[in-house]
Amino acid sequence: MKKLITITLTLLLGVVMNAQNQRFIYEYKYIIDSTAKDKAETEIMLLDVASKGSKFYSKDSFESDSLMRVVMEKQLQAGNNELDLSSVKFKGKIRYTVEKMYPNYAMNFFNNLSAEEYMVQDVRKQDWKILPDKEKVGGFTTQKAVCDFAGRKWTAWFTSDLPIQDGPYKFYGLPGLIVKLEDVTHSHSFELKGNKKLPAGYEWKSTKNKERYSPLITVNEAKYRKAFKDYRADPMKSERQMIAQGIVIEEIDDSGKTVATSEKGKKDREARQISDIKKDNNIIELDLLR
Repeated sequence: MKKLITITLTLLLGVVMNAQNQRFIYEYKYIIDSTAKDKAETEIMLLDVASKGSKFYSKDSFESDSLMRVVMEKQLQAGNNELDLSSVKFKGKIRYTVEKMYPNYAMNFFNNLSAEEYMVQDVRKQDWKILPDKEKVGGFTTQKAVCDFAGRKWTAWFTSDLPIQDGPYKFYGLPGLIVKLEDVTHSHSFELKGNKKLPAGYEWKSTKNKERYSPLITVNEAKYRKAFKDYRADPMKSERQMIAQGIVIEEIDDSGKTVATSEKGKKDREARQISDIKKDNNIIELDLLR
């Protein structure tokens, strides 16, 4: 972790004149269960900024998914009937991706609910109130702004030294990059920890165009809210529907190997999912639970 977030002021100041074509590295700290506030999770998130738009996603999840695809393709090309993913170390708990298209900042949110992947066309904007307070964050002079968004009150610190109106997650619209962001309960916080240039030849492409095994479900924010509530009420529903259609669902254990699933095993997994959902009561968009 320390290696990932170690930075120098020189590196950060080096992007002042060229905020685009950069990968900004944020440390995301969040509390999953509001009844266990001493158990905070930490994940490194990336904000890739190019001329066409930005993408915000988990570093660990992206690397795990990329490696898994490579391993699967090799085994399928070799004619293997049973996939062995034991060589893949699955990391990262944050599975969503947020993309914003410039210059109008049209936003798409990608997330999986059970076996179904959704693309949510989110048109909500933050109504920022910029305050006179200033603070040094990571070597930058920043200014304070506040807003209410998705059921939480947020405080942001932005810097006009990086002239891009973007930031972590779905946040944007301030006259400079958001380098620090936290909700009033201190349950969710993002802080800029470094940056580097995007890889040579990087081309911004929408996540909706990536190859996938099942169709992407495109919805607006209101329909996603209903799907999210339905999923929390019955997390195995989509899986049961797929099985009824003759689709074979394979379960992968912690070592990455495919395991046979008995009826008892399915019930045990469903019970674990329901328990995990109950503990996941402090999500970033708190109004989804209302």
